[in-house]
Amino acid sequence: MFESLPALAPDPILGLSAAYKQDNNPHKIDLGVGVYKDENGNTPILRAVSQAQSVLQERETSKVYITPQGHQGYIDSMLTLLFGKQSAALSDKRLAAVQAPGGCGALRILAELLMRCNENTVVWVSDPTWANHIPLLGDAGLTLKTYPYFDKASASIKFDEMMDCLKDVKKGDVVLLHGCCHNPTGADLSREQWQAVAKLAATNGFLPFVDVAYQGFGDSLEEDAYGLRLLAQSVDEMIVAASCSKNFGLYRERVGLAAIMTKDAKTASIAQSQIQSVARGIYSMPPSYGGALVDIILADSSLTQTWQDEVAQMRERMITLRQLLVDNLNKQGVDKDFSFVNQQKGMFSFLCITPEQVQHLRKEHSVYFVDSSRVNIAGISQSNVEVLAKAIADTLKAS
Repeated sequence: MFESLPALAPDPILGLSAAYKQDNNPHKIDLGVGVYKDENGNTPILRAVSQAQSVLQERETSKVYITPQGHQGYIDSMLTLLFGKQSAALSDKRLAAVQAPGGCGALRILAELLMRCNENTVVWVSDPTWANHIPLLGDAGLTLKTYPYFDKASASIKFDEMMDCLKDVKKGDVVLLHGCCHNPTGADLSREQWQAVAKLAATNGFLPFVDVAYQGFGDSLEEDAYGLRLLAQSVDEMIVAASCSKNFGLYRERVGLAAIMTKDAKTASIAQSQIQSVARGIYSMPPSYGGALVDIILADSSLTQTWQDEVAQMRERMITLRQLLVDNLNKQGVDKDFSFVNQQKGMFSFLCITPEQVQHLRKEHSVYFVDSSRVNIAGISQSNVEVLAKAIADTLKAS
C-alpha cells in the first residue's frame, strides 16, 4: 500500500534547522525557527512557569483524563486575557471554548467547525501569511483565498488594496486576521486600520477569524488585544485561535485555545457542544500539563505579575535587537533603508531582500532564514549582530 505514496519535499524551516546543525562555521547564525531565544541562544523556562511546575507537582494527585473541554480555569483565564475583564461577550456568556493542543490545534479545530457549518466556506488569508495556515485550514477542506497585505518594495502594509479586496468579500465568508505581531512580516495594523476593518466586518457580514499567537510581544498584553476586542464589540460572531507557546514559553507543551463568540448564550451552548465534538473526533481528550501550568499562573496574582514582567522583558529585548540591527546596518553604509525594521513588531520581520540574496547569505556567511526573508529577531544577539550586519551589507553589495 505505502509504495504508492509520493515523497514530499522537506519542510523548509525544518530543512533549514538541519542544514544549520551541519554547518561547521563557528560564526553561523540561525534566524529561521520561530522560537524565542535569550542572549546565549537558549529558549529558557520562564520563572513563572518553573514556579507553577513546583505547585503542580505538589497539587496533582492523578493522571486520569481531564474534562473534554480542558481545564476550565485555564479556559476562563485565557478568555479574560484575550477579550478583557469588561468584555460583554464574557458577561453575557456568549463565548464557547476548548483547550487545544497548541495554536495549531486551535486553528484546525475551528477549521473543522467551519466545515460543519458550511462545507463551502471560503477563508481569506493575508498575502503573505504564516505558511502553516494553509495546510491547517486547507486540509480540513476549506476553500482559501488571499487578500493583499504587505508590499516588499515599500516595506509597508497595502491597506488600501486590502480594504478594496475585503469590501468584495461575501457575507458568511471568513477573514483570517493576525491579532498582533503579524507572521511573517511583523507589520501590524494601526488602531485606525483596525477600526476600519471592524466597521467593514459589521457592515458586510464576514466572519472575523483572529489568530493570536504573540500577545504581549508587540506593544503590551493589553494593547496587543486591541483589534480582537474591537471586533468583539463590533460584530455578533467571531472565532479566535490563541497560543501559549511564545508568551508563556510552553512550546513543547502545546497549549492553545479555540474560542467562538456567538450572538447569544443559547447559541454559545450549542457551539460548545459542537466544538467539543470536533475535538473528540480528532484527539479525544486534551493534554493536561501545559494548560494546568497556565491556569496556576493566571490564578495567582504574584505569579501573574512575575509572568507579565517576563513577557515585558522579552518584548523589550526584541525591540532593542531591532534597533541594534538597524544601527549596525547603518554603520556598514548599506544603500537600503532598513528603518522599517524598527516599526515592525514581535518576533519576526521581513528584511525585504530577494530569495537570491537570502541564498547568498546562507552559502557565503552561514546566516540561515527562509527565502521569503523572514527573520527571527530573537535569534539576533549582542554577540552576533555586527557579524550579521556585515553579512547583509556584503550580500547587498554583491547583488
